Amino acid sequence: MSKQDYIPNDDGSLAGRLEQFAANVGGYTTTLGLSSTDVTAQAADAAYLRYVLTQQQRFQQAGQQWTAWKNLLRDGGTGTIAGAPVFLTPPGTAVAAVLPGIVARFRALVRRVKAATNYSVAIGEALGIEGPQSTAPDLATLQPVLAPTVAGDRVHLDWTKSEADSLELLVDRGDGKGFVFLAVDTVPDYVDTAPIPAAPAVWKYKAIYRVGDERVGQWSPVVSVPLGG
Repeated sequence: MSKQDYIPNDDGSLAGRLEQFAANVGGYTTTLGLSSTDVTAQAADAAYLRYVLTQQQRFQQAGQQWTAWKNLLRDGGTGTIAGAPVFLTPPGTAVAAVLPGIVARFRALVRRVKAATNYSVAIGEALGIEGPQSTAPDLATLQPVLAPTVAGDRVHLDWTKSEADSLELLVDRGDGKGFVFLAVDTVPDYVDTAPIPAAPAVWKYKAIYRVGDERVGQWSPVVSVPLGG
């Protein structure tokens, strides 16, 4: 089964992942063939990202305080001059800045780590660089949604591929035949090439996902498209 990316999407979790690596990699430098420069540079990236995130949070909170004070000054309300915000003071311990591109550098380092002869999944888990297992989609609950539009003399059916291989489409053209096979589409979106009738008519569409040659999931809600007239 495939694994998800070991790089988290949110900044706080990313900082934690970099810190986990920095805290634990010291015991594996010889095993993984890393130099002291590799370890020091990655630790500097982790420390500076955490520092920047902390300062960002401080200034965001200060900005909220100044906005509230500005509104109070402008519109009035309950408050005194003593309640005015104070200017932020510099942090007591500065952290050395690093060049932009922390994630790119970390990915490059992790590629080297995982290519090491002595690398193991256990080491990767200790360092936080083994992504969680991807969960298989529940095919029984998949249900497509069709979004029809009329452009020129064709009906366009927008749909999303999701986890399936293709989409099986049925159409009811109001001719008494009911729903009949229209197409199996592998690439969204589908264009119905049947000519639009001159007389008023309502065409209906429904669809179901397919994996290989098998239908999976649930039929889509039926969509109706008034045409002609």
